[in-house]
Amino acid sequence: MTDPSAEPSPVRLLVCDDHAVVRAGLLALLDSEPDIEVVGQAGTGEEALALAARLAPDVVLMDLQLGEGMDGVATTRRLTSGSAAPHVLVLTTYDTDADITRAIEAGATGYLLKAERPEELFAAIRAAARGRTTLSAPVASRVMANLRAPRAALTEREREILGQLARGLGNRDIARALFISEATVKTHLGRIYAKLGVDTRSGAVAAAKERRVLP
Repeated sequence: MTDPSAEPSPVRLLVCDDHAVVRAGLLALLDSEPDIEVVGQAGTGEEALALAARLAPDVVLMDLQLGEGMDGVATTRRLTSGSAAPHVLVLTTYDTDADITRAIEAGATGYLLKAERPEELFAAIRAAARGRTTLSAPVASRVMANLRAPRAALTEREREILGQLARGLGNRDIARALFISEATVKTHLGRIYAKLGVDTRSGAVAAAKERRVLP
């Protein structure tokens, strides 16, 4: 029988961030919380998967951009697909619609920005351990805005341009391939970015693949 007076077990946390200085700062910060135990740290998605399998953390604190190799979204998807999966709490500087959507669709329990106060981070980790969702205020606002006003669908021409982007072509080559001007390509790119909620070419391709606009 469980002793009701016993202290609850601390939240077992794995930190995944590709910047060693950031990891060191997080570890120093989290050391002040007796009910949160950092059981491991990873600098890559592949390392996070290996450590999670060995250490069985309750929560993985996950950055989205992890340099070369598997990114945070792909790592989150792999982490949350198992039978005894940990909860994943995203901690990142990126707050575009595409990043948020990809992370949530991959199985992230929460999405926090690195600008949050330490107290908010601690509370989010504890909430994630219980399977409860926590979103930074700007992230929650974006999610609600998108639910109220879904983005317009891409036109056939915009899909064609996305396909050329996915091939790695620049604006001039896209213009030649589609027999249009570079100025027209730029105009379409602006509309594509707005519809997908991104601001980079790579972000547009990633968002389009997540939404199955591209194969």
